[in-house]
Amino acid sequence: MNRISEIVISIFSLILLSPFFILIMAGIIIFDSRPVLFRQVRVGVNGSGFFLNKFRTMRVIHGAASGTFDVGDSSRITKIGAFLRKTKLDELPQLWNVFIGDMSFVGPRPEVRKWVDAYPQRWAKVLTVKPGITDPASIYYRNEEELLAQADDPVACYRDQILPHKLDLYEEYVRTRTFWGDLILIFKTIMLVLFPKRYS
Repeated sequence: MNRISEIVISIFSLILLSPFFILIMAGIIIFDSRPVLFRQVRVGVNGSGFFLNKFRTMRVIHGAASGTFDVGDSSRITKIGAFLRKTKLDELPQLWNVFIGDMSFVGPRPEVRKWVDAYPQRWAKVLTVKPGITDPASIYYRNEEELLAQADDPVACYRDQILPHKLDLYEEYVRTRTFWGDLILIFKTIMLVLFPKRYS
């Protein structure tokens, strides 16, 4: 998908989904106060940093915006945040990241610097393309939080098992990506969001 198509589609999507943005923002303010958005530095194409945007689903802690990522820790998730995460609605603000060019609709999910530094040579290959809102690993690990919650050591599980497999999927995507393949991934992602039980 070329850059012009991404700009047009992201603008159209932001306008079309604006009522959902308003409802979600109002819900966060009413039930959990401000801020509405969670912005965190992630690693983008060629290793450059950018601010990824999400609707806030966890209680605020110092250092989160600069890259804190406590895998498997669900203790800070708010009630409305749990709903947003389950339905993936917390990801909607990343349409803005697509619009300004930090991300694409499809591409390897962007990580915090800590996890990029864990496998720098592999990430150097992956980050030759822009990160995306969805990709094969996002679909495969759609229940990642549940997997980590069941692990005896969530950090070790993520570092030694989940992340290496994600990198396998990222590298395969970078090698084989096509326009039609991206469309299929977008369709699969939408179906999983709309009909999670049917496509689980």
